[in-house]
Amino acid sequence: MVVNLEFIKAIVTAEEVLILDPLQQEVLQFVDQLRQQLPPKSAFRIQGAGGMDVNDSEMHVSTGGRWLPVPEAMEGFQCELPFEFQVLEMALEVVCSFLDKNVAELERDAYPVLDELARNVSTKNLEHVRSLKSNLTRLLARVQKVRDEIEHLLDDNEDMAQLYLTRKWIQNQQSEALLGAAVSNSNSATPPRLPRLSSTRSASLLSSHNMDDDDVEDLEMLLEAYFMQLDGTRNKILSVREYIDDTEDYVNIQLDNQRNELIQLQLTLTIASFAIAIETLISGWFGMNIPCTLYEMHGIFEIFVGGITLGSVLIFLLILGYARWKKLLGS
Repeated sequence: MVVNLEFIKAIVTAEEVLILDPLQQEVLQFVDQLRQQLPPKSAFRIQGAGGMDVNDSEMHVSTGGRWLPVPEAMEGFQCELPFEFQVLEMALEVVCSFLDKNVAELERDAYPVLDELARNVSTKNLEHVRSLKSNLTRLLARVQKVRDEIEHLLDDNEDMAQLYLTRKWIQNQQSEALLGAAVSNSNSATPPRLPRLSSTRSASLLSSHNMDDDDVEDLEMLLEAYFMQLDGTRNKILSVREYIDDTEDYVNIQLDNQRNELIQLQLTLTIASFAIAIETLISGWFGMNIPCTLYEMHGIFEIFVGGITLGSVLIFLLILGYARWKKLLGS
């Protein structure tokens, strides 16, 4: 079994696990769990061909120097997962814990930054959100990759059956023992003697051997548990991304509102400039040296200037009212 989960890269057999870069900082936790939770390799080795006794009625397993039938030996023993699945479970646990930790850090950093952006739209805050979105995208891709691999494995029972290395290993050992016994005792009616399994793991291996080769319930339950955990981690990331999208929409609405206010101000100033331009035009006409009887009238200057100013204001108010009527300006 080749395990390639994030920083954990390993080759797992029915008896041992080979880890790439075991001294890497992220891999040390996985290595420590292997040392703490798994017994040494010698406990998994099969003894000699005479180590397991088989007679006509029952099979015996060694339990602390005393031989018991398998059903009795299994009464107080909870069937554990095969060695390869224990390694796989630890690898998934370490990877899922690592991803959960990163998601927790992302949530802790994201919400304050987004709230600050909603209060104050600045270049600094926008840069923080851009960096946050980049980290979120990378983290989502990593979680999605592991989740998709587990989902792909769950959809194919044949692939899951191929991962039962201990089951196939036992079958190969027993087939070789049967073949050797059949060749050496071809004329004897005595049933062949199979290799005896040692340690408490023997009962688990024999129990798994008695199961159907197509039975993948143990592995399926294991993968489904971590699939649900990864799915929850993915949902947390999607929630953060949704919050980012909502904040961006809110910021865009604020910017659009400010842009609309600037456009309205510009339109108001344009109307005022048009009214003033009309007054300036009339003043320019009368400022030229053109013979006119108004020049000879006493006190006409104040009346004329006040009249054209009042007319400009009236034009400004008329155009402004028309713009409001057409809803070009806010109320």
